[in-house]
Amino acid sequence: MAAFEINKGVGRTVEFKGLKAQYLFLFAGGLLAVFILVVILYLCGVSQITCLVIGVVGASLVVWQTFTMNRKYGQYGLMKKGAVRMHPRYLVNRRTVCHLIRNLQPKKAKK
Repeated sequence: MAAFEINKGVGRTVEFKGLKAQYLFLFAGGLLAVFILVVILYLCGVSQITCLVIGVVGASLVVWQTFTMNRKYGQYGLMKKGAVRMHPRYLVNRRTVCHLIRNLQPKKAKK
């Protein structure tokens, strides 16, 4: 039986065959989704050859895309990319210039 090393050091991220952190979840979830799709297609009466082709092509795409994203974005890259989408593109200030200048001046203390 083949033994695979899984790095589980304290304070270090989990790594399996070069995949780090969230890519492991994407990898496992993608393969599980392809498997469920193939099972559903087979139960619906689609031919075995078609199910096998869809399964092999789908699994290959999941593996290829996961390793490509791992290489391109790195360990925290997907989280950073998702965070960028949450930032607004620009800020809108609808106050007039006079109102802004009036608020910048120090207020006089009342006696």
